[in-house]
Amino acid sequence: MMKHITIERHSLVTDDDGMENGVFERTIQIERFSKAEEQFLRNLFNLEKREAKQTIRSMIDDVIDLSSDRGSLQGLKYYFITLFGIIARQLKQSHMSVEKAFFFNTTCIKLIEEKLTEHNAIDLVDELIEFFIYTVEEKTSPELLHQTVNGVIQYIDEHIQSQMSVEGIAAMFDVSTSHLSRIFREHSGITLVEYINIKKVEESQYYLRFSNQKISDISDNFNFCNQSYYTRIFKKYTGYTPRKFRKNITGSYFKFTLPKEKQVGDKE
Repeated sequence: MMKHITIERHSLVTDDDGMENGVFERTIQIERFSKAEEQFLRNLFNLEKREAKQTIRSMIDDVIDLSSDRGSLQGLKYYFITLFGIIARQLKQSHMSVEKAFFFNTTCIKLIEEKLTEHNAIDLVDELIEFFIYTVEEKTSPELLHQTVNGVIQYIDEHIQSQMSVEGIAAMFDVSTSHLSRIFREHSGITLVEYINIKKVEESQYYLRFSNQKISDISDNFNFCNQSYYTRIFKKYTGYTPRKFRKNITGSYFKFTLPKEKQVGDKE
């Protein structure tokens, strides 16, 4: 009997210690999480994509564990919405227009509300980081060893959703279409038409992932002659149809480097 009482009393002491230890451990967990969150924001605004992804992956379990409804996906959803709302406000306070920051925020909320599941939290937050980088990163055109070709590339990059043709671009730069086609291929490694299509595919990826636009509307926005041609060109460079690319949030983005741009970089 005494042995039983001793065990019970020891059990009570252990429970009290456990409560104290639990509070202490939770405090340590919150402090660690807070530091990780600060590190994530630093990584993100320094455009350190790989580091940002690594940091927030380490935070996900803590978010679920620390939420009021412990273990619930809802807590993670609320946290992500709050976090990316804070990020949007910081964007607005720094260098981004109110309209662009608002679009970033509402798009993030939409993605979180519609796509977050208990199985894809890491993939989805990776996608949100990709969207942030795309939103804030300055677009730089490649530099090749020909002034006219560089000018053409910059024009295409800045007007990729405009109607354009080899003839129209040649007239704009006051050269013949045959001369422009020749020097472009000579100095870039691909044809002018190929470059236009490649840039359209690159840019349209973000509309597929981060907008509700129909694929046919995206095709029209980038001035493809029809959706079938857009699908064929898109699959040629990405390996996916636009529909499959939109559904597969874990799929990587297609990014193209001009063959001759690599050679220029090697010489520097």
